[in-house]
Amino acid sequence: MIHRIAAYRRRPAAILAAAFLGFAAALTPSMAAAPESAERIASHFSSVRTMMGEFVQFGPRGEQTGGKFYIQRPGRIRFDYEEPSGFRVTSDGDSVVLFNKKLNTADLYPLSKTPLKLLLDERIDLSGNKVQTVKEDSDLTTVKLVDKSVFGNATITMMFDSKTYELRQWTITDAQGKDTTVMIFNVKQGVTFDPSVFKIDYRRVEEINRRK
Repeated sequence: MIHRIAAYRRRPAAILAAAFLGFAAALTPSMAAAPESAERIASHFSSVRTMMGEFVQFGPRGEQTGGKFYIQRPGRIRFDYEEPSGFRVTSDGDSVVLFNKKLNTADLYPLSKTPLKLLLDERIDLSGNKVQTVKEDSDLTTVKLVDKSVFGNATITMMFDSKTYELRQWTITDAQGKDTTVMIFNVKQGVTFDPSVFKIDYRRVEEINRRK
């Protein structure tokens, strides 16, 4: 999703980029034409500037991993996958880096060239008709998003608590129809982060890539 790199190395970053982009879409005016519940969800998330929590990810082959995430708009995000995956995705406001400790790789991209930019902008805007369906149940509201210009043939289905409007989980269905689901929990909003949380060690990135 970020760029064309080896599929194994790309997958965690791609999944999280697309999934959190779906989270970003929940904040946008494009939901204005959706049911009132979606408007309330958008209003709730419009005030979220910082958040952190834990996630569990279920892959299409039944594989499971987890970790912690941190978000500070504008521009900063970090996903720490628990061992033994060895992945970390960090944006410092200018660049996004995917560290793979097991393979000793560091893939660096301009934030402006990744879908994460739409999530992390000061003002989030996804124009056009992105909301395909909204389903309301007593406990959950499910919103399905499509956007070929950003997601390609993938879709993102988000599930929100119908009472608090808080995001609970999302599922990315790729072009082959394979699902990856991420559930979040222990989420805290309005937190304060030390700047080091989103720091990228560019010297280390350069050294790793010099060895390739």
